[in-house]
Amino acid sequence: MADDSRNNRRGIIGSYAAIGDSFTEGVGDPGPGGTLVGWADRFAVLLADQLPVPDAMVGPVDDPHGNFRYANLAVRGRLLDQIVEEQVPRAKELAPDLVSFCAGGNDILRPGSDPDDVAERFERAVADLTQSVGTVLVTTGFDTRGIPVLKHLRGKIAMYTAHVRSIADRYDCPVLDLWSLRSVQDRRAWDNDRLHLSAEGHTRVALRAAQVLGLDVPADPDQVWPPQAQRGTLEVRRDDIQWAREYLVPWIGRRLRGESSGDHVEAKRPDLLPL
Repeated sequence: MADDSRNNRRGIIGSYAAIGDSFTEGVGDPGPGGTLVGWADRFAVLLADQLPVPDAMVGPVDDPHGNFRYANLAVRGRLLDQIVEEQVPRAKELAPDLVSFCAGGNDILRPGSDPDDVAERFERAVADLTQSVGTVLVTTGFDTRGIPVLKHLRGKIAMYTAHVRSIADRYDCPVLDLWSLRSVQDRRAWDNDRLHLSAEGHTRVALRAAQVLGLDVPADPDQVWPPQAQRGTLEVRRDDIQWAREYLVPWIGRRLRGESSGDHVEAKRPDLLPL
């Protein structure tokens, strides 16, 4: 489905808070000193670049982003109800001009989960958020047809995505439609764990998020990837075995032990701070 919201022009955004799970925290996009960057951080920079510079700051300044403020409350592994309990109240307290709300993906991954039920809980949170913040940007799921770990869940993700778009229509929310972002269907858009985006994948999502709000962007998020040499069957199989040892087995182990990758992890930017 085409992203019909990318030409929505909203008011000037001077503050932004991101809530969600590992996708919004930035897993797969490492920064200096063991930090994470991610699409939300990159999107925040694009938002800040659009702010007009106050007259008093014309000329060389120490803060090129003026008065822009950004918080990232996302924590890896969080389920929808945990995000609603832990992050939504904080986002309401901060009351920024914009909140990006991406949640429910970890719920959909669980065996026996019901996309209809997850969507009902997601809608209650959207209704709550829209009463306290300027604009709520909601995010759909990815089209997982080419992702070996997730392609069997494509139907459930598509159903949840349809719900998210309907909820956005009801509450006048712009939609970051990841399903229609064809460039992230390329293997190079994904990290080695095959569950999280790579740095380039995060960059393309940030560019699309900026497009959704009608911002001018420095590059096309759907730009075609350069040609890549064909890989042989043995090389693919060897990579699959290495991936299973390094990522799949530990992931299954955490699930069996009832552990989460986000245990003991805190939000990286719990306050609205300058970039």
